[in-house]
This record gives sequence, C-alpha cells and structure tokens, in this order.
Amino acid sequence: MPRFTVHIRDEWLAVPCRDTTSTIGWLGQEALKRYIKNKPDNGGITSVKDTRFVVRRCQGLGLLDADDTIDDVLEDNDFVELAIEGDTMSPDFIPCEPGVSHMYPYTSYISLDGNSLTSTDLFNLGRGLYKIKLTPEAERKVVQSRELLDTIVKENKVVYGITTGFGKFARTVIPVSKLKELQENLVRSHSAGVGNPLSPERTRMLLALRINVLAKGHSGVSLETLHAMIQAFNASCLSFVPEKGTVGASGDLAPLSHLALGLMGEGKMWSPKSGWADAKYVLEAHGLKPITLKPKEGLALINGTQMITSLGAEAVERAQAIARQADIIAALTLEVLKGTTKAFDSDIHSLRPHPGQIEVARRFCSLLDSDHHPSQIAESHRFCDRVQDAYTMRCCPQVHGIATDTIAFVKNIINTEINSATDNPMVFAERGETISGGNFHGEYPAKALDFLAIAVHELASISERRIERLCNPALSELPAFLVTEGGLNSGFMIAHCTAAALVSENKVLCHPSSVDSLSTSAATEDHVSMGGWAARKALRVIEHVEQVLAIELLAACQGIEFLRPLRTTTPLEKVYDLVRSVVKPWIKDRFMSPDIEAVHRLIIDQKVWNVAKPYIDKYQSEYIPESRPVSPTAFSLESPASPRKRVLNLPHDKQTVSG
Repeated sequence: MPRFTVHIRDEWLAVPCRDTTSTIGWLGQEALKRYIKNKPDNGGITSVKDTRFVVRRCQGLGLLDADDTIDDVLEDNDFVELAIEGDTMSPDFIPCEPGVSHMYPYTSYISLDGNSLTSTDLFNLGRGLYKIKLTPEAERKVVQSRELLDTIVKENKVVYGITTGFGKFARTVIPVSKLKELQENLVRSHSAGVGNPLSPERTRMLLALRINVLAKGHSGVSLETLHAMIQAFNASCLSFVPEKGTVGASGDLAPLSHLALGLMGEGKMWSPKSGWADAKYVLEAHGLKPITLKPKEGLALINGTQMITSLGAEAVERAQAIARQADIIAALTLEVLKGTTKAFDSDIHSLRPHPGQIEVARRFCSLLDSDHHPSQIAESHRFCDRVQDAYTMRCCPQVHGIATDTIAFVKNIINTEINSATDNPMVFAERGETISGGNFHGEYPAKALDFLAIAVHELASISERRIERLCNPALSELPAFLVTEGGLNSGFMIAHCTAAALVSENKVLCHPSSVDSLSTSAATEDHVSMGGWAARKALRVIEHVEQVLAIELLAACQGIEFLRPLRTTTPLEKVYDLVRSVVKPWIKDRFMSPDIEAVHRLIIDQKVWNVAKPYIDKYQSEYIPESRPVSPTAFSLESPASPRKRVLNLPHDKQTVSG
C-alpha cells in the first residue's frame, strides 16, 4: 500500500493511502486527523474540515493543488509539508531550497581502499558523479581489525574507548552489558554542533571520506556497519551536519557525531527524494535500516579530521581552478591595457626558476601575441613610448606563481590526509593490539588551509588593482568606468567597489585560525588546531577570489568593446565569446549583479579554462624547446623554431633597468 510522510508543525506522520486517486486535500485532512489524535488539546485545531492549509513537497518546496490527485503529483514514500493557515513555518522544518544541490546522476563506481583516494575524486563524489564500493582487500582488513576488537571485549580487557569512558573519563571502566549504550551515548552527547547544515555536496564528501578512512582497517568498525554507511551514501541519505563546533582535535568530534547520528536513525537527514526529514523516515523510505553500534564503533565513526579535510579538498580543487583561470583573465586585461609581453620572456624566469612562476609565464606566452596567435591590439601599439608596465601586469608570474606553488603544496598535504587513519585508538590486527596516539590532531590540514587562504587571496588583491586600471581613464586610455555617456551612466564604478570590499574582507579572513588554541575536555585535550574554521574561511576566501576575478573578466571584455574593430589573440577572443554568450556588452547602465553571477558561474564550472586550454596545450607542445625545460616560451633571434624572429618580445621596444 502506498504511504506518504507528512510533516505538520513539530511532527512527522506516516499516512497510508489505499486509493491514490484521492486528492491532495484528502491527504492533508488524513494527516491532520492523525496529528490531533496525539495532542491533548487537539493541537489547537477545533475542526479538521474547517482548517485551511497548504501542502508542498519537501524537495523543492513546490506547492501542491488540493484538487490534484495523489497519483498525478506524488510518488510512493514521498515527503510533504503541511502548513496550517496562520502558522509560521515550523521551526522543526528545514527547507531544501531549490538549487541547493547540483548533484549529477551516478555514472560509475569508485572503489575505496583507504590508500588511493584523491581530492579530485572526493570533490567528484560530492557532486554525485560516482557511487562507492570497497575493494576486496579493504574488506579483508576491516574484518581482521573487528575480530581483534571482539576478542578484546570477550576477554574483558581494559582498552581506551572500547571498555572505558572517553577524555576525562578514560579511567572509568564500563561493564560489557553497557558497551552498546556507551557508544550511542557518545554519539548523542557529542552531537552538539551549531549553525547551518553543510550542503548535500559537502555532506557527501564528508561521508565518503569517513568511509575511506574506515576502509583502511585500523578503526575496528564492523564490515556490516561500513556497508550500511556505503548504502546510505549511494542513496544520498545525508545527515544534518552543522558547520560549526569543531576545534580540530580530538578530530572533528561534533560534525562527525552529527554524521553518525543520522545513520543511527536519529536527528535529521536529507535525500533528493525527501528533502529534510526525520532520519528514521528518510532511511526507511530508501529501504535502509539504522546502524546499531558495536563496541568502539561510535568512537570509530566520530574521531578524525574528515570535516577539515573534506572541506579542504573542495578548497584546494576550487583554488587550483581559479588560479589557472586567473592567468587567462589577467592576460586579457593586459591586452586591453596594451601591455607588453617582454616581462614573460623565458630567460627572465629561468634565472628565478620557481615552478609556479615558470608555469604562469608560459601560460601568458601561450595566450598573448606571437606567431602562433597574432594580436591586432598588440600590433597597434608595438612602437609606443611606454617602457614597461605596472607591477599588476608585469609581475603576474611572480605573484600568481607563488599561489600556484602553494596550491600544489596544500594539495599534497590534503591528499595525504585523505588517505590517513586519524582516529584513536588505532587497531593493529597484525600485531594483535590497539595503540593510543594523536593522529586525530588537525594541525596539518589546518596550517595548510590557512596558508592556502593567504596565497589564493593574493589573486584577488592583484586582480582588484587591475580592475582599477581598467576603470581609471588616466591609466587605461579607455572611457571612465568603461561606459559611454559617463555621468548619465556609472558603468563599472560600483563593481570595482564590490571587488575592493571583497578583498578587504579577505584581509581579515586570512588571519590564521591555526595560531589559536584553547584547552578543552578538562585539560585532557589541551592543544587544538582550530582547523574547522581554517577550512571554512579558506572556502569563503576562495569564493571572494572567484567573484573578484569574475568582475575583472567582465571589465576586460567591456574594455575590448572600445578597441574594436581590432582583435586580440585567438584564445582570448574565444574567452571573450564565452563571456558574451552569457552577458551582453554594456551600452548603458543596467542591473549588474546577474552579470557578475553569470560570469562567476563560468569560472566555477571552469569554462574559461576549458575554452582556452586547447590553445595553451597546442602552443606549448609546439613552441617550448625540449632542451630548455625551464624556459617558458621565448626563442632567441636565431631560433629555427620561430619564423618571426622576435616571438613574445613584443610590443614595446624600449627597456629600462628601473624598478
């Protein structure tokens, strides 16, 4: 028999429906009857028939017409919210806003073994590109470690977290009959986080990462429990995990406890089918059962750095994407401001051979005026009287380069952390013992993510200065604020202010959280990493950087309008065309925020990178001599590879030795 779960005020009610040709109005009245049945005062409702209400689906909040038949608008086991006229939205109801989740349909599986997951894999798991399964070797290790724990319990040995309390209560021995209750109490009491829930994508990353760590076979979790977690992941049954509450040692206790609580059938859960609802109903709707914790399993589920690391994985992936696109955007700005390519000569960068600096210089050379990609704009000012460019253009390899190198450094730490066992105590089945240690301390990812925020912020800092140059007619030779009829129109005046505001916010957000520590748990946990805030603010910094660069890209494309009919290089024209596919040129003032958001979306989806990358790859494969691996893209006057004798040393002929 079909059944529907209806949320009224503070309760979830299961309503069976023998006849699905009944109306939504009938379903609402049946739910109200069940609701008042459980209330001493009928919940303040005097007559079900006279009560006015609206019904909406939990997923997407779509309103349902009372006269529609259930068959037409609902599926079996759907979740709906009933709002009584005069009520405010129930404080117990957490709406799943339209567009909150952009997960894609599953296409294939990733096999987890605890050793080979990458930040890219984890980011894609969050987006819903894959389901999860375990490798046979991982299953074998999990079984072995669980057998050791079962032996410890059977022999009544005293081992921290298995037969004792936690933290300050580590010396309190717990009787065998209460070991299940011990683990459940641990999860419930530690579910003390606050704030908004993580998005479905981020919760998927968190759950996937915890599964990967448990798959290493050093946590003592049972294969049954691990399989239940995998089933929940594959069904996208995701616990309500508040974003605040972790100090990053002993691990991310609060958020991971909330993650485990939902799997136990308690608290709230989200799924694409249900939206937010009581966890037990969400699991049941997907044919899943709540997990039952065995000795040590509560501790195994909540002790580790997975909140910091999963958010860090998203941060480093987005940072890598924005750093590459920052080079493309800056190159377009340089073209509009009629800058020189001399500063990107390979011989300059071979004398200071930082990998990131060389990579950025090569990328600029791949995009700017050359034999491969001639630019009419560059040709138009080849013999101008300017001798060199401002630092915001000339020093892009040096400034963008350190951001690129920092991202690579942080990515290495995050990838190591992704495949690390970080709970306590650790189970060593081959040695037949458990050992207490400190792998749960989040200092590694915390420090790395503080460093990431500082480095990536500089991409926005230098971008904002380039926006100023684009908007300032004294520096750009373009109309003030990139618009005609200035005064009547304000153009990019406030868009630049927005960029400046975001950069200023980032200055505060870049203060390292990991320099702070507060003693917790009665001085048992007397030094902590504060890595949760390091991860969250790194993501905020990166989002601001994306938005600032979106404004620069808009401004640079607008600047090109004033240089027409001249054309820039082929790859940069492709970038211009991409932007114009979503944002038309500014002829007069209009509502600007949607334009910024549209270009921000292009950057998030890496479309700017994807449209330019084929040209970058082709240029570099043809123009970088194999004998000079550290030399970006410049050739000597005698180079047989370059029929145009002065490739990439255009447009300015004059040079100077001044700063």
